[in-house]
Amino acid sequence: MVTQSCFCGSAFPFTQCCEPILVGNQKAVTAEVLMRSRYSAYATHNADYLIATTHSSTRTTHSKNEILYWATSNQWQRLEIIRVTSNTVEFKAFYFNPNKELQVHHEHSRFVEENGEWMYVDGDYFEL
Repeated sequence: MVTQSCFCGSAFPFTQCCEPILVGNQKAVTAEVLMRSRYSAYATHNADYLIATTHSSTRTTHSKNEILYWATSNQWQRLEIIRVTSNTVEFKAFYFNPNKELQVHHEHSRFVEENGEWMYVDGDYFEL
């Protein structure tokens, strides 16, 4: 039996890392864990999770259809965590676009914890 490594780049199998969070059996306990699970959600095309983990103050600016289109149009390669604070994560997400060109999404994301739940608020994008 082959064990699928987690999409988020951790040393753990997907079934023991992000999958329990994506299906609601565990909570993301830090902003970084939420960021990693959100990357895995893009890789597995889980737009419902991405909407559910977006803070209510910015959720209306995100379309489930647009998220799903972006998730499925790209081939997600790897996640690189650059810097983490208690409520921010700077990361690079590497992916191939529909033209098979390698792209890098470099973002400094902000998160908030409310009622024991970590939520993505927004982020600043870096031009490469």
